[in-house]
Amino acid sequence: MPKASKAAGKKVPPPAPYEDPKKKAAAKEPTGPIWEKKPKNFGVGGDIQPRRDLSRYVRWPKYVRIQRQRKILYQRLRVPPSINQFSNCLDKNLSLNLFKLLHKYRPEDPAAKKERLKLLAEKKEAGAEETESKKKPLYVKFGINHITKLCEQKKAQLVCIAHDVDPIELVLWLPAVCRKMDIPYCIVKSKSRLGALVHQKTATAVALVSVRQEDRHEFSQLVTAIRQQYNENAKQIERTWGGGIMGVKSQAKKTVLERAIAKEAAKKAMM
Repeated sequence: MPKASKAAGKKVPPPAPYEDPKKKAAAKEPTGPIWEKKPKNFGVGGDIQPRRDLSRYVRWPKYVRIQRQRKILYQRLRVPPSINQFSNCLDKNLSLNLFKLLHKYRPEDPAAKKERLKLLAEKKEAGAEETESKKKPLYVKFGINHITKLCEQKKAQLVCIAHDVDPIELVLWLPAVCRKMDIPYCIVKSKSRLGALVHQKTATAVALVSVRQEDRHEFSQLVTAIRQQYNENAKQIERTWGGGIMGVKSQAKKTVLERAIAKEAAKKAMM
């Protein structure tokens, strides 16, 4: 049996760790408060987390998802000219001038109509002549059936159609009718904007039958510009297909493939 050492019952302390003299030399130099590094701690109870775009984690309502899917489908698939024409909206300056003019011919709201009818009734009771009531007020006309009738009778002088009507079949045929009847028409953004014009939530289309004497010059300039963009450009509108735009990944793959084909063709030409 080997003899037990004297220090068997005592705890021997571990040896001191090796201290690098270079680390001692490279001690932290005191820095000013401007340059002092203050790292943030994003742990529990620490600094406020930075703002992040969490929209990809949101469960969007079904109607929002359908809208977005439709938009992507219209980009990917080949869209026929009859539907693609609704992406050709009136430019910003023209639409601004157009809506300025249309706001002058807003139809009266229910409160104003009630007040007008009340005044007419009072005048009738007093025995005044109904000269004012015989004159038709100049207002913007709305309602798809009403506008269709005005177009068929060639009474409409300008038709404005919303670009985002759903289902699109409600107004799909209206540009063709306007072209056939030689009525200037335009496609504007959006149905809610047209709706606000006529005191409704949305409106598919609005029409002007006539304008006052002081607005005729401005109206004729607008009609000339709109005719040039839509009515006179009918052949191109009827032939222009939309869509066919692939995603970023598909475009990248296509580019790589085209480069490979070009490289192979160049090799064959050198041989």
